Amino acid sequence: MSGAREKKRAKKMRNQPASVTLPAEPGPFAGGGSRACPPPGDVCSEEQQQKFSNQSSGPSYRKDQYFSKGQSRGERGRGRGGWQGGHQSVSEEMPKYITVSTFAQARAAEINAMLKAVSQKSSNSLVFQTLPRHMRRRAMSHNIKRLPRRLQEMARKEAEKAVHQKKEQSKTKCRKARRRHINLVAEFNHRQRKNIWLETHIWHAKRFHMVKKWGYCLGNSPTEKSYRACYRAMTKHCLLQDLSYYCCLELKGKENELLKQLARMCSIDTGLTFQEACCLSGRFEGSLYLYRADRYPEDMLGPVTFIWKPRDGSENRQLWIWVHPALKQDILRELKAIFQCTEPEEMCVTEHVTTSVQEEKQVEVVTSLGNKRKKEDKEGEKAVPVKKIIGDGTRDPFQSYSWIAQTTGIAISDRSMEILRYRLIGPLSHSVLTETLKAASVQTEMAGSETELNNWWVENCKDSEKVSHHQCQSAIFELLEGMSSPSDMPPGTILGLTVGDPRVNLPKKKTKAMPDFEKYQDNDKVRQLYLKGVPVDCAHSFIWDHDIRKNVTENKISEQDLNHMRAQLLVPGSHLDLGPCESKIPILLVQQPGKMAGEDRPGWGSGWDIYLPKGWGMAFWIPFIYRGVRVGGLQEALKHSEYQRTPHTPNDFPDCQAGMQFAKELETSLLEKFKRRPPAKRANYVKLGTLSPFICPWGQLTKNWEGRMKASGGFFCPSSTHPECCTTEGQTFCDPKAEEVREASPETGEVEETMEITNSEGAPKTEDGTSIQDFGERETKTSDFIVLRSEKLLMQLSAWCYPTAGKDRRIRLISRLGQKAMTEDAFLPMLMSYPRALVWVNLSLLRKGNPELHAMICIPTEDDLLHLSKDKLFCGPQEPKHRDIFKDKVQKQKEKKKKKKDNVKSLESDLPGIPDEEATEDHEDLILGLWSDALPDVTSHCSRTVLGYVTRGDFSLAAGCGEALGFVSLTGLIYMLHNQPADKKGLVLLRTPASLQYRFARLNIEV
Repeated sequence: MSGAREKKRAKKMRNQPASVTLPAEPGPFAGGGSRACPPPGDVCSEEQQQKFSNQSSGPSYRKDQYFSKGQSRGERGRGRGGWQGGHQSVSEEMPKYITVSTFAQARAAEINAMLKAVSQKSSNSLVFQTLPRHMRRRAMSHNIKRLPRRLQEMARKEAEKAVHQKKEQSKTKCRKARRRHINLVAEFNHRQRKNIWLETHIWHAKRFHMVKKWGYCLGNSPTEKSYRACYRAMTKHCLLQDLSYYCCLELKGKENELLKQLARMCSIDTGLTFQEACCLSGRFEGSLYLYRADRYPEDMLGPVTFIWKPRDGSENRQLWIWVHPALKQDILRELKAIFQCTEPEEMCVTEHVTTSVQEEKQVEVVTSLGNKRKKEDKEGEKAVPVKKIIGDGTRDPFQSYSWIAQTTGIAISDRSMEILRYRLIGPLSHSVLTETLKAASVQTEMAGSETELNNWWVENCKDSEKVSHHQCQSAIFELLEGMSSPSDMPPGTILGLTVGDPRVNLPKKKTKAMPDFEKYQDNDKVRQLYLKGVPVDCAHSFIWDHDIRKNVTENKISEQDLNHMRAQLLVPGSHLDLGPCESKIPILLVQQPGKMAGEDRPGWGSGWDIYLPKGWGMAFWIPFIYRGVRVGGLQEALKHSEYQRTPHTPNDFPDCQAGMQFAKELETSLLEKFKRRPPAKRANYVKLGTLSPFICPWGQLTKNWEGRMKASGGFFCPSSTHPECCTTEGQTFCDPKAEEVREASPETGEVEETMEITNSEGAPKTEDGTSIQDFGERETKTSDFIVLRSEKLLMQLSAWCYPTAGKDRRIRLISRLGQKAMTEDAFLPMLMSYPRALVWVNLSLLRKGNPELHAMICIPTEDDLLHLSKDKLFCGPQEPKHRDIFKDKVQKQKEKKKKKKDNVKSLESDLPGIPDEEATEDHEDLILGLWSDALPDVTSHCSRTVLGYVTRGDFSLAAGCGEALGFVSLTGLIYMLHNQPADKKGLVLLRTPASLQYRFARLNIEV
């Protein structure tokens, strides 16, 4: 029999039991062979017997053993007509003796197998589909009596089973029913269970690429090409962003108690504190860095902005702290710890907003949100509408959102999504604001006895002092139109205001808000506003009151009612005057100063933040759009901070938990993207000398620089061709040695210069001899390093980075700032205090080049600087190719996997009780092109000493050249500045992870 026929028969017979087991004794057959032993030449039958014996519990039976030893397979089978001849010969020579019990047991197993095969279906077809075609009838699928009687019972069971498995059909099938408002709102509420929607979500979802981050569904970037258009809007007109996902933490209590505990979380070295006089009065917004209590400069929590409510004569104060959602949990946990707020004050009650006041019947409808259903009432007009969940209504109703301290009485409340926040960026933000918003008119009479619309406004208008404050706020708001840019205002100016419904002032078509040059007059009022800012009384707003916010949200006029009023106008398109029925909305305007550090582009990116009560998001959003603003997403916010050269949250905060989590997620994403590429199209980062292309090893960098400082004993050794090989007092500057190896390229056959970094034992290791770790398990710990944020020390470093000789000298800068010259007495105390510190720097390329993420910042050698002095067009040196020390390991692993794959069939044929050594062997999964062992010394792995890494880099439309932002080691920075010539201070080299080309760049520290 051929191999294919044997496999086919073995497949058919694998589940069949064996029939007879013969004793191992000589029988009457020719050849004198034993009945239990197969013929020596019949290897195939022996393998089949072993398979049958493993799969059946009955005794084994082989018909080949009844033939004589000399009888060939052809004589047995082919001469007598194949297998039929073989069966005939078996019937002629039956065994003389059998074991009755064993024989009966085998027959019983065969009968059970046959009954099981008959009763069970071998396919997914129904009963009537198994009948021959001539016996099938059309009505068999739904009429069981059409089937033969022997199959009716089985068909009845199938029908009952199908009824239970049948899904419940949706009651609203057609699109018209699905698009009803009641069903749409229910569906939208159902889809917000995991990720909260902003009030402008649907508007963004139609025009933006949406991403799910930090528990929200946010717009990442516009679907249209608008990269340059957004930059032009930030530079010349106005860009609008929805920042409502930022979280607001409200603190209430005595001023002394608040300041006493909050002072433990910040330091005056980093800038402002909560006790700043101008911020404490409520006139200005402040920003600072928070740390864990009494842990500065370690255990960074993140950056925050804060606003104090102006004093109202009471000793209790109110404070808003605005934090990024990635930092919220850590900061909230620390605030509750220092104020000892453990007992929840109240539980979060889900609040919903509807178009009109409804009865309690709505509660029953809301409980079944997300389930498609028909209207409860037959008449569509009388149907109970589903309440739209907005704001904080998506929070868990059993989760506390307010805590109070029993000893001090300080209350902490989570006001996330209760206050909306929009940001206008650009010089024409004044024009957009003044055209969109109009100050509310004074109202002394109620709109109606049955409604609570504007009742809070009527009560406050009865107070003459509050009316005068409102008129003063309106006058200052009108003065904004006479200013050329928001940067003209004092940084962080706060202006409270009460405005009318902006939907009433909508233009007929979309227009671009332009300034009125006739109002640009240099009068005394505008000059006073420039110098002194907004008075304290004008900084107050009714938005601080929770009850007023709730009243404004619940009594909002619906779009449907507003459109119905517009339809009743005698002249279509004319102004709609609502009179006392017009809503009054308290808002808060906060000025954003834009770019303040550095000498170039002062005030770029300035604008205004608008704080609104929840429920009024789209009512303000659409009027802003109609004034010609351009809308940006998360990517535009990233570029805004990049052009300002400020750290972006949480990307550029590697020393806090949120920054570490972001770096870890980014590494996973980039690694998966790298693996998706074909192996031939991947960059070999080992040959390129890039140890960590997907994450910045900050802890390793600061640790290696600290080791270099201890090994050298100071910074007295001059820069050489290879700084990493410098010696001081007989000791090497660093343990690893750089060896140049020349090898032939497999492609061109030319000899290439490569770099191989090894230690004394010839194997890459870290300084402390740490064991090999997996690539994905390497992460930076908070305790390994800190980020230097002391303004005094940063100003000193900034002055040292400027050249003191040559064309770009800044001799007067150091003396003007009152800074010390770069001597040992100046920088050695700094190194002793911060041995493992990072410094935030910005870099501008001197020539062409486009810096990328995780690019390496390196120290140029003396030869590089000399070459640059001779040739001004010199872009930079090149890194020699490195040898891939993991290539052989990856090849062996690949061959091992291929061998294991080829032996899958043989592994399946082994006994299940014997474990396979190759299958159970655990080995490290190596990836070609990536450094898989523990990182060696990252500073001296390449021919140029690594100083730091780039966190963000791109071609800057603002500067007209490539710019990068990143961190460098404080120790390495001082070492470089100490050894560089006076006319070359601050010159560094940049190299992207997938390139061998270094490019010169100018390093600056802006404070």
